[in-house]
Formats: sequence, structure tokens, C-alpha cells
Amino acid sequence: MTDTVKLVSLAVATPEYVIFQKQAAEASARLFADRFEDFRHLARVFDSAGIDKRHAARPLAWFDEPHGWQDRMQAFAEVAGGLFVEAATSALRQAGLEAGDVDCVVTVSSTGFTTPSLDAQLAGRMGFRPDIERVPVFGLGCAAGVSGFAIASRLARSRPGAVVLFVSIELCTLAFRLDELTRPNIIATALFGDGAAACVLRSGGDGLAEVESTGEHLFPYTLDIMGWKIDDGGFGIVLAQSLPSFAEKELGPAVTAILARNRLKLEDIDRFICHPGGMKVLAAMESALSMVPGTLDHERAVLAEYGNMSSPSILFVLDRAIRAGLPARAAMIAMGPGFSASCVTLRRAA
Repeated sequence: MTDTVKLVSLAVATPEYVIFQKQAAEASARLFADRFEDFRHLARVFDSAGIDKRHAARPLAWFDEPHGWQDRMQAFAEVAGGLFVEAATSALRQAGLEAGDVDCVVTVSSTGFTTPSLDAQLAGRMGFRPDIERVPVFGLGCAAGVSGFAIASRLARSRPGAVVLFVSIELCTLAFRLDELTRPNIIATALFGDGAAACVLRSGGDGLAEVESTGEHLFPYTLDIMGWKIDDGGFGIVLAQSLPSFAEKELGPAVTAILARNRLKLEDIDRFICHPGGMKVLAAMESALSMVPGTLDHERAVLAEYGNMSSPSILFVLDRAIRAGLPARAAMIAMGPGFSASCVTLRRAA
């Protein structure tokens, strides 16, 4: 019988700068109100987003000036590198391990990149072995916290005893665009923050939870719902206004199908742990998965304190759920570019 994969540890990290929502609203008004006719109507999102503050890779004044690819990616390499080391070292310490014990590292991000990838650039600083296997993954967006976790767990399952480190890092604020006079860019200014998380997974032994199943669903003809448009200035947000209504209609059948492939039903899940993409998205997820409104309390708390950090957000929620006490079976759910949905079910550790 194959040993089950365990989530051994989980750690989170954030950059040093903090931007309160009132500050973000004031800065956005200063930068856009005179240049974007519909700004005053859209500015209400700063009050309705359910966000009190978020962490950022750079201080607020940095966003007053235009930045190109070089500025953005230099900032990404510097700050993401520090967060990688902080989160990964903490997760390994919690697991009673050192970097030299890691056999494979899976790293996800969709808000910046380096070549060589971050894991290679940080190998010496971390103390990884020369024979470590590296799996950098780009482009999964908000779903990557779950889909990357699933990739890491499948690697752990295929290699009993191997230590797999999963790291999720997003610096969403570095994509802020002064030149994008669009509704999605204003919404993004009100929603997104920066953060990182790391997990250790291993087949066999003890852990915080058992990884029971994984699955994904790719919705056809939905490329325009979420993603990046990429031009000389950097990343430009693609974010359809229809996202909450799409999630309310389509997420339930997709998750039902994922669970069914693993011989589970919605009724078997004691607690859904969802990516806090926004207040409207959380309400849509509660409706789609037949939850009582307000059920996703950890999600709303993470959104309020950190904003939408993209892929690490779900791991911040999982961290709170673990501290509160996981039920017998939980399911992590996230949606992202593609458009796609990812699901991982967890069993409470014995």
C-alpha cells in the first residue's frame, strides 16, 4: 500500500511595506481622477472590497512614478527572493528539516520571473543540494496556490520518503500601471497585495493533514475572463466583470465533477477552504457550493488583512483553518486564468 502524502508544515510571509486601503484610495484618486472619466464611480470599490490593508513590495511613493520591465523585474527578484527564503526556511524549521534535506522544490508565481529561476538563484543562499529537482511554474495565477500544491503532492506521492518543498510567491502590486486608464486596472488597485507561503510535503510519516485527492477543470472558451495582457510597459490586468456570476453558475458543477472523479460528493466536504479573490467572488463561491452566506470567515479575514495576493492567499486561509482545527475532510478551491478551477481535498491527520 502506498503511503499517504502529508502536509508536514506551512509558513507564510509578507513584504515589509504596508498600504492601508484609505491610502490606496487617496493615491488612486490623485493619480487617476483627472484622467479617467469613470473613476469616481469605480472608486466605490475601495470601500466595498472588504480590505483594510495589504502588504507591498515597494513603498506607496514608488507607485507615483512610471516603471518599465527592468524596474519591475529587479524589484521582483529582490523582494521575491527574500520572501522565498523567509517562507521556505520557516516551513523547513517547523518540519524539523534543513534545506539540504529537500529533494524537490516546486515554485509558483505569475507576477514576475527570473532566469535562472528563483530556486536556482537562491540555491546557494538556501543550502539546497546540487541534485535537487526544480519545478518552476508560471502562469496559473490565483489558482496556482492549489494547483501548485497538487503538483507538489503528486511528486511526493510518486517518491516515498522524498521531501518536497512548495513555494508560492506573488508581488501583484508591481504590475500597477499609471498608463492603464481602464476599469480592470482601477479594480486591481483596490484589490491586490503581495505575499508568499511555503509548505513541506512528504509521503509517509506524520503531518498537519493528509492530501487525499487533487483535480482541475478547464472551462472552454473563457480566455478573456482573467489573465495578463503583456506589452512594453509590463503586465496589464485582464479581469472580466462577469467573473462572480460565472463562478456562481459554473463552479459548482466543475467541483462536483472533480470530486466525483475521486469518488467524493459535495456533501462529503466538511469545510471548503477557498481563495479569497474578492467579496463578490466569495459570495458567489458560497452560493455555488451551497454554503450558508458568511461561511467563509477565514477567507474574509485574510482578504481584509492582506488583500488578494493571488496564489498564496489560499495558503494563508489554510494556515488559519489549521490553527482553528481542521474538520475530518476539507477541500481547497481556487480559480484562475484559463479560466480554470483547482481542487485539493485534505483529511485531518490522525
